[in-house]
Amino acid sequence: MGSRFDAGAAIGGVLYKDVKQAILAALAEGEWKPGEVIPSERKLIERFGVSIGTLRKAIDELVAENLLIRHQGRGTFVATHRLENHFFRFFRIVRQDGHREYPTVRLARFRRAKADRDEAAALGLAVGEAVFRFTNVLSLEGQPVMTDAITVPVDRFRELTEKQLRERPNTLYNFYQDAFGVNIIRTEERLRAALADDDDHELLGVPVGSALLKILRVAASYNDERIEYRVSRLDTAHHEFALSQP
Repeated sequence: MGSRFDAGAAIGGVLYKDVKQAILAALAEGEWKPGEVIPSERKLIERFGVSIGTLRKAIDELVAENLLIRHQGRGTFVATHRLENHFFRFFRIVRQDGHREYPTVRLARFRRAKADRDEAAALGLAVGEAVFRFTNVLSLEGQPVMTDAITVPVDRFRELTEKQLRERPNTLYNFYQDAFGVNIIRTEERLRAALADDDDHELLGVPVGSALLKILRVAASYNDERIEYRVSRLDTAHHEFALSQP
């Protein structure tokens, strides 16, 4: 990519946004992979034809959005979905006293299917388009507290298998990243009240009719490409959804 911009434009204008979008395009095209260092400021200034202030403003926003990470003395790196630095950005479930911990995850179901109306609308697919559906059961302190019913498009995850999901060594979004080159950078979530049904009783051990929180999530990659539709059901007896990040 050989984009150049007007070097005389003001930082306060829209120029740094153009630089930011150009960097995002390079990330989307896989030019710089997760965990890799991006080119030096000098090289990026030459590439885009902008001032150091304009470049840093663009990079500052990408760092604030957790897409890039600065390491003092080493450079700026593409963020990765490692457990230690990204997990609680996307996992918002806490004990009612505020305690956070990493859940253990069990894959309960996996199958290939055809997208229903809700899945198609969430993922920008046609109704009936091929998808993978799988359900995870998440436990905290040894007790199942939430189910995640997840749908992803087959076109983006063609070689996905139940064995891969069951044996993945890290978080799900890290697995997407490492195995399929898909980097989740943004999620949108909506919350609803729900009552436990027979499926919840089977997977969570809660009585039918007990109160649950239903969480609907759409996860997107670069350029707002919708990657995952997730419907979670949380047992609210001892846990809740935290709106703020740690």
